[in-house]
Amino acid sequence: MAALILVIALVLLAAVVVFKSIALVPQAEAAVIERLGRYSRTVSGQLTFLVPFADRIRAKVDLRERVVSFPPQPVITQDNLTLQIDSVVYFQVMQPQAAVYEISNYIAAVEQLTVTTLRNVVGGMTLEETLTSRDQINSQLRGVLDEATGRWGLRVARVELKSIDPPPSIQESMEKQMKADREKRAMILNAEGTRESQIKTAEGSKQAQILAAEGAKQSAILSAEGERQSRILRAQGERAASYLQAQGQAKAIEKVFAAIKSGKPTPELLAYQYMQTLPMVARGDANKVWLVPSDFGKALEGFAKNFGTQGEDGVFRYEPRPEDEAPGKPEDDSDEVADWFDTSTDPAVERAVRAAESVARTPVDTAAPVSTTKPDPRNQPPQAVLPPQPGPSYGPQAQPGVPPQQPYQQGPYQQ
Repeated sequence: MAALILVIALVLLAAVVVFKSIALVPQAEAAVIERLGRYSRTVSGQLTFLVPFADRIRAKVDLRERVVSFPPQPVITQDNLTLQIDSVVYFQVMQPQAAVYEISNYIAAVEQLTVTTLRNVVGGMTLEETLTSRDQINSQLRGVLDEATGRWGLRVARVELKSIDPPPSIQESMEKQMKADREKRAMILNAEGTRESQIKTAEGSKQAQILAAEGAKQSAILSAEGERQSRILRAQGERAASYLQAQGQAKAIEKVFAAIKSGKPTPELLAYQYMQTLPMVARGDANKVWLVPSDFGKALEGFAKNFGTQGEDGVFRYEPRPEDEAPGKPEDDSDEVADWFDTSTDPAVERAVRAAESVARTPVDTAAPVSTTKPDPRNQPPQAVLPPQPGPSYGPQAQPGVPPQQPYQQGPYQQ
């Protein structure tokens, strides 16, 4: 029985010795091993054999990068405002033995160092600078923490300010200020929009007035040109009509005079024609009383003696003179007045009408921009003027390019 107990005791002792002499350290962890109370070595990610009752694992340190979020800390700015700042630190243990032997609790040390450094950095800034300088604060905190924790075997990767909370009264004032600033910018933008709209409207009205004035100018010019051409053509038509009327009157007078000559009228016939004409003369509205002269017969007798020849019967008759028997032919002026009766359209007038129609059909959007500056007359090209129409001018003033009018003289009739 005693032997059995001894065997069991030896087996238990051997198990304890084996358990104490073997240690398994996982990856991404480091084990600090001491021998007889002094630092011996650091192992990581392997199976380690220890000297029983001489070696022991002092601590196991996580080698991964760690993220530690600290609670909000009160920080006073340069303008005496208390802010609540919440920070986050990213760090990694690079030397496990230093993290174990140089400081007792490196996480608490990093927290306190972060708070004190944050208060030093923010204490030299105003509220506006603190709210707008997060990157600057982060870089300063990282530099100070990395330098201070280097001897602890730590490496500070990043430091971030998670939140900066000013006092409620300051938050309300900031919100009012932001609201007022946004309202100010909105009013400025509305004013700018109104100004631009009024400018564009004025520019459009100006362009419309300029285009309307140009249109009225072109319309007046074309109307004047049309009136001028109309008067010229009307005057030419009246000239041709007067010429034809004069020719007809001349022909009628010639026929009547030839008939009178061939009829050889007597004083009695002339007296009879005169008596027939008297009622027509007295038919006017202004003629109330018409007196027949008493010496009417003597007047006819004198007329017959002067223009007639007394025949064998004592009666005076008209006898044509030898030089009147064969009157000369009137001068033929048909070639000179042939163009008076031309009814074809003038090519120059047709071209002017087509040019006016093309200008009238031109859309306003595609027209060339109208210059608002007054052009210099010396630099302007000569204006296109319709060529003058043939024939004299019938107005008191001659048209440009038209020869002066000669007084119309009634010529002999045209055969």
